[in-house]
Amino acid sequence: MGRAMSAEMGAADSWRVTLPCTRAEAEAIDAADDLAIDAVLMTTEEVEDDRERWRLDAYMEAEPDAAMLAAIRALVPSATGTAPVVTALTAQDWVALSQEGLEPIREGRFVVHTSAHPTMAPDGGRALLIDAGQAFGTGHHATTSGCLAMLDGLAERSFANVIDVGTGTGVLAFAAAFLWPEAAIVATDIDPAAVEVTRANAAANDVSGVDLIVADGALHETITAKAPYDLVIANILAGPLVSMAPELAAIAAPKAVIVLAGLLETQRAKVVAAFADCGCTLEAVDLRGDWTILRLAAGAQRYVPASPPDPKGRDGWALDI
Repeated sequence: MGRAMSAEMGAADSWRVTLPCTRAEAEAIDAADDLAIDAVLMTTEEVEDDRERWRLDAYMEAEPDAAMLAAIRALVPSATGTAPVVTALTAQDWVALSQEGLEPIREGRFVVHTSAHPTMAPDGGRALLIDAGQAFGTGHHATTSGCLAMLDGLAERSFANVIDVGTGTGVLAFAAAFLWPEAAIVATDIDPAAVEVTRANAAANDVSGVDLIVADGALHETITAKAPYDLVIANILAGPLVSMAPELAAIAAPKAVIVLAGLLETQRAKVVAAFADCGCTLEAVDLRGDWTILRLAAGAQRYVPASPPDPKGRDGWALDI
């Protein structure tokens, strides 16, 4: 079993277990509603368009015991016989890991960069400084960059009331604030740490007026009090998107634009069907590798859920990486 920790960085704050996997295994992990593992699971394509070269990283607060390692290994049968790499992480490790190799990302009017790679804004555009930390969302994942492109493509349209559900680091809410400076912008996340990261990032980028809310789901009373929204953004995961479709449709204004991401192309049909059941129509698709960004239109009438929302599937909703 491999272990890695720099002695000079001090005691471990958290731990990571890494194993190779296949794309099929990664898709199964991403699609699962409840894996009953007390860890944050992330899958990554290591070699572009190679179905066999993916990686599973499991992050947890305590050093993994034999039971935890066995549970993680069970998710990736293709890694049988491969020793998991267990890495102790400190706060300094997280910063180093998050910044390594993160060159600026350019999408339309936006450039997203870290402190390690400062850059100028494009003409008529906006540079956003987003350093990775306790929340996901540096703009370097295809889902986030795809959402930036989708929002940029909507720049000529007018929106007055915008919500970013599962905001992560706030990058999509900040982009919306730049594109529609007169709009009311709400950014929510289930994780209080992510909301605090967004607050700090707003200050670092001189973004004001974004209303930050810690909320489990989209029908939190503070969110519904500000509804309906004519632009709804949700960059989370396929499972939560399906589970939350009635909630997201319920806070959308008639004919509102809904931008969805965090899903694999293989999961598109399931997500689209869940929103179709709520009166929403697919209008545009941006396919980026295995990931898909969707733009939908809400129905002509305000959607009213037939029953109370089902929270199943919300765990791990804040992807935004």
